Amino acid sequence: MTKYRLLLEDGGKKLTTDWLIACLMGLGKLFLHPLLYVSIAYCLFIGYLRVKRERHDFNTKIYRVSMELRSMLPQGLIWGLIFSVLTLASGFTIPLAALFIMAGVTILSMLSMKKRFVSPVYTVGLTFFILFFLYDRDIKLTVFQDVFNQLDRSVYPTLVILIGLLLIAEGFLIVGNGSKKVSPQLEVSKRGQPIGVYVSQRIWLIPMFVMIPGGQLPVPFEWYPVFSIGDTYLSPILLPILIGFKQKVHGTLPEQAIRAQGKKVGALGFVITALAVGGYWYPPLAIITAVLAILGREFLHYSQKALDEKLPFYFSKSKLGVQILGVIPQSPADKMGLLKGEVISKINGVVVREEEELYRALQINRAHCKLEVIDNNEQIRFVQRALFDGEHYELGILFVDDQLKESGQAG
Repeated sequence: MTKYRLLLEDGGKKLTTDWLIACLMGLGKLFLHPLLYVSIAYCLFIGYLRVKRERHDFNTKIYRVSMELRSMLPQGLIWGLIFSVLTLASGFTIPLAALFIMAGVTILSMLSMKKRFVSPVYTVGLTFFILFFLYDRDIKLTVFQDVFNQLDRSVYPTLVILIGLLLIAEGFLIVGNGSKKVSPQLEVSKRGQPIGVYVSQRIWLIPMFVMIPGGQLPVPFEWYPVFSIGDTYLSPILLPILIGFKQKVHGTLPEQAIRAQGKKVGALGFVITALAVGGYWYPPLAIITAVLAILGREFLHYSQKALDEKLPFYFSKSKLGVQILGVIPQSPADKMGLLKGEVISKINGVVVREEEELYRALQINRAHCKLEVIDNNEQIRFVQRALFDGEHYELGILFVDDQLKESGQAG
């Protein structure tokens, strides 16, 4: 009996070791996946368009072109690890056909240049309904026919659970990362007045392991990071999932609105996950839940947009002084602790109401400046700093210039 127990323990340790080695190999093969490089190019293109817009509005760039790229993977790796542990421990399986369709839908969503449509509620949701249409139909394909012949009804609750889990991750990513380094831009209101708005746009990559029913991938995809272990019928495969997000805010501070939206998305994810689990016992519930997930995400998007449009413009001409639309990182204004939304009411004891008055007040003392600032809680505070050569011309403050209708100016 003891000998038999030892053999079981040795076998279990060997299996665990094999799984760990296989997973590490699969993680390394992420760098062979074309979606990784498509994502990199997509993030750089988004960054290029953002910098081009910033230069048009403010005659300067605010964040580097690589800003979106640098936020793509770090937090996604954490969520990929969490989901990988869940899926591998539970035997969570997704048919290979679903992975192929999901990749195609993701690429088409990216080509639309609508970042929010890269959200998994749309990419995985659309995959769900495509598979629902293909199931049990006599459709002849020129490639991957065997892959699609392996479809069964068990894929329905599995994909909807995946939607719920990824919505939870999306919510946390929006709260933790989507509200950081948001980019300002200038627009003209319906009354013809220039206003400031903020735009957050992100692409996150979550590399996670899922299980596919046993067997090898078709010949054209032998390079894909997939492997089998022993004589089991499941093979772990590394699935890179993209999460896209975009939100425009003009009625409040962007950080507040974006974090609030992220919390709502995360809450929706928990509800969808709970309902999707019930789909294992009552399959029609999976279909209902998939519809609710898409409708729920759409509702959150349009309700946030409607709520923001009802609010007065947060960044516009102020009667109290010159309002700060944004602050360029590492600039003198940034080092002075000035924040977006604050109003500069006095400089060197001189009341300022226009941008030109602000620069004239700075000329009073070219070596030092003292600012009276009304913060976002309507409290008055004072900031001061020694100025070096040229800094009285370029503090690094972005304004909504009342004299400009189509472009802005950086102070």
